[in-house]
Amino acid sequence: MTRPAAQRIGIFGGAFDPPHAAHVALAQAAVTQLHLDALRIIPTGQAWHKPRALTPALHRLAMARLAFAALSQAVVDDRETHRHGPSYTYETLRELHAELPANQSFLIIGADQARDLTTWQQWQEIVQSATICVADRPYLTGPDVLFDAEALYPDRFVHLQLPALDIDATAIRRALAAGQDVTALVGAGVARYIADHSLYQTAS
Repeated sequence: MTRPAAQRIGIFGGAFDPPHAAHVALAQAAVTQLHLDALRIIPTGQAWHKPRALTPALHRLAMARLAFAALSQAVVDDRETHRHGPSYTYETLRELHAELPANQSFLIIGADQARDLTTWQQWQEIVQSATICVADRPYLTGPDVLFDAEALYPDRFVHLQLPALDIDATAIRRALAAGQDVTALVGAGVARYIADHSLYQTAS
């Protein structure tokens, strides 16, 4: 029996509350620059590092499917939303490796996450399990930032080049609570879903 060929698999996790244009741009950059065969979009279940309650998972999963629909390599993976208790990245990487151990994993994170990576549960295991792919945001970090984890494991990090999109989900939620149109920030499908389900009526 022939074993399936090893693939280059991207892992892109986050709250996606809601998913927006910067998320999509990062996903597209990752697929192109890392030559990915597939990209797992993994909405967080219970975020250990966020003080606020997230929008219910069924909505965030549905919005993620809409947001990334045009990217053929992307598939929305709901595994973390089925876990009890906080979601941890190292657990997800362990599961994916157990399912397809021959694959090469690329963990896609933002510069803010890279800065805080040494505070994550089992962060050294994460660095050893996957190539850490950091979305550079020069307007926030400057061009020559070396993160703590990267300084210790420089061969485990690569940097993705992105357009300067200063978009964040907190500002989008606030705009929605104020009754503003965010279609340009989240895309028509996600904007329609938000309206149809009356999401983000209050700022958080």
